[in-house]
Amino acid sequence: MEEAKAHAGEAAAALVEDGMRIGLGTGSTVRYTLLALSRRIAAGLHVIGIPTSLQTERLAHQLGIPLTDFSATRRLDLDIDGADEIDPGLCLIKGGGGALLREKLVALASERVVIVADESKCVPVLGSFHLPVEIVPFAWQTTAERICQIGATCTLRQIASTPFQTDNGNYMLDCDFGPIDAPQKLHEKLKLLPGVVETGLFCEIASMAIIGHEHGIRTVGK
Repeated sequence: MEEAKAHAGEAAAALVEDGMRIGLGTGSTVRYTLLALSRRIAAGLHVIGIPTSLQTERLAHQLGIPLTDFSATRRLDLDIDGADEIDPGLCLIKGGGGALLREKLVALASERVVIVADESKCVPVLGSFHLPVEIVPFAWQTTAERICQIGATCTLRQIASTPFQTDNGNYMLDCDFGPIDAPQKLHEKLKLLPGVVETGLFCEIASMAIIGHEHGIRTVGK
């Protein structure tokens, strides 16, 4: 598994060109991208990045990857990020690491979005991985009830019996909808509910997925 992640992450790092502004994703596969980027930067590559999480920000600092923010640049050339599930049309479920809101904001500010993952993340239909939905903490119970009313079973994400909080100070619900046949419609329905900040459904956002396996990679999209 780690070998497959390394193949995908390193292949994505090879797409980065000198002078690019890049989105730096979150997760175990993207970590290999950041490691490869740090080696290229040490060899003379000039790039600047915007991290999608505090975790990635800390790692980028450790690796010597220069960072910026949206006060300095509004558009990025390339975003490299991971996914929890990928369907054949490049619709994604993201948010297992709790960074889906910042990941979506960075992705939507990017000219090209490349997803890195291992083969286990490829599915015929989204939904085996429970859909993360970021919600405001106030009245979270009523928000969860609204989501359940449209067909989900919701669990508040917790760490040691304490509600998990995102980098934005919000809560996360992990929602079991079963197979998600119409992900964009579900995303739109969820976004209309009071208390919902963002969903982990990423549709019509990714340009390409680099899928790692034991012996190399395969690509989906362009």
